[in-house]
Amino acid sequence: MSGIPPIYLRIASTVCSLGVLAGNYQWLLMLPHQALIPMLLSIGTLIALSFIQDPEVIHEPQRCPATDWKNPPPAVGVRDAFPKFDRKEPVNSFVQICESLIEECTRDLPKTHEIPEMEQKWIVDMLEYNVKGGKMNRGLMVIESGAVIMKAQGREPTEDDLKKLAILGWCIEWLQAWLLVADDFMDSSETRRGQVCWYKKEGVDEIAINDAFLIEMLVYRVLKRHFWMEPYYMDLVDLFMETTFQTECGQLLDLQCKNVTLQDFTYSRWELIVKYKTAFYSFYLPVALGMQVAGIREQDAYDAVREPLLLMGVYFQAQDDYLDAFAPPETLGKIGTDIQDKKCGWLFVQAYHQLCSPEQKAYLDEHYGKCKVQTPEEQKIKDIYKEVGLERKYTDYETKSFQDILAFKNQVQEANVPWEIIEIFLKKVYKRTK
Repeated sequence: MSGIPPIYLRIASTVCSLGVLAGNYQWLLMLPHQALIPMLLSIGTLIALSFIQDPEVIHEPQRCPATDWKNPPPAVGVRDAFPKFDRKEPVNSFVQICESLIEECTRDLPKTHEIPEMEQKWIVDMLEYNVKGGKMNRGLMVIESGAVIMKAQGREPTEDDLKKLAILGWCIEWLQAWLLVADDFMDSSETRRGQVCWYKKEGVDEIAINDAFLIEMLVYRVLKRHFWMEPYYMDLVDLFMETTFQTECGQLLDLQCKNVTLQDFTYSRWELIVKYKTAFYSFYLPVALGMQVAGIREQDAYDAVREPLLLMGVYFQAQDDYLDAFAPPETLGKIGTDIQDKKCGWLFVQAYHQLCSPEQKAYLDEHYGKCKVQTPEEQKIKDIYKEVGLERKYTDYETKSFQDILAFKNQVQEANVPWEIIEIFLKKVYKRTK
């Protein structure tokens, strides 16, 4: 009997009990009505319990004995202590929740991991410096996606729903933060979000690589702390792990550009890089997380939204490549380094393979990826981009991308996902200037 799942034993017991009652129903007629109603309620409860897991499994998940410590802090974060998310002031509310997460993640480190005070302060300062300061579009889109879906389901998101969505939103922002910390170090970037890159701060240097790993691992600690008891917890972990792997594959494709010739910088290679390095984590992940919290489990729903969101991510990166060359640093929040870094970018791919004269192409061969930022050589490359008409070609590409995304409207709606989610995201990125 020990090999039979308890749920099957319970179902069998219930069926037998009901069989006995059915064969001897006359005795029910002898009961006073005061006793009959509780009896029927008990039978109904027994039937219901037969088809769900043990309540203990649902509400009291077992800790992993291989990683648990004696007298650990609560495994589940106390969201009641977090500030309320105000949809009328989403940005301020979102930032306040980040403050709560930083405090929650670092407060117990001396107790749980024997982290000395100096290193604890380092982690706090490092998080404050790196996870804030962006536009937060990815994180806020988790909240908007979940809220739109819940409204389409005929319900308003509760305060706890909004906090869950906001916490997952910050998980994406922290995911992006560690990617940027590592990316800036690998690309020798100068500035990020209007301030000097973390690795260039005094006393940081190579420590930035370990800091990037720390931020990544804190994402999973937040997930465990706040979603361990949710039925979709492992789906969240799987989604973040898969998205991180996709992004790192894209990063590898990008970094390998240093080891190939400019002739290898094809449009198909560029599209593959940006799909994996940017589109999955920046566009698909926020919506998929909102769908998870809203209770969507159907495969066709995720398949339906993935295509237009990835297409939007590819368009977004073309925008980024364009702005890297032509947007003022004070507007962009960073100094563009794509030419110096020999990036396989949209502008270069279009110019080199389709638009340049032999003389212009020879200049790119000589200087692309070999000149420093804000030098005459870099400026000459930007001038070539203008001479071959890339500004007009980009405008045409932008219009076509917009129409291609709209073509997925019926597909998304047929999967019972509100198209409004795609519209909201599209409004945030279409014709952006920074």
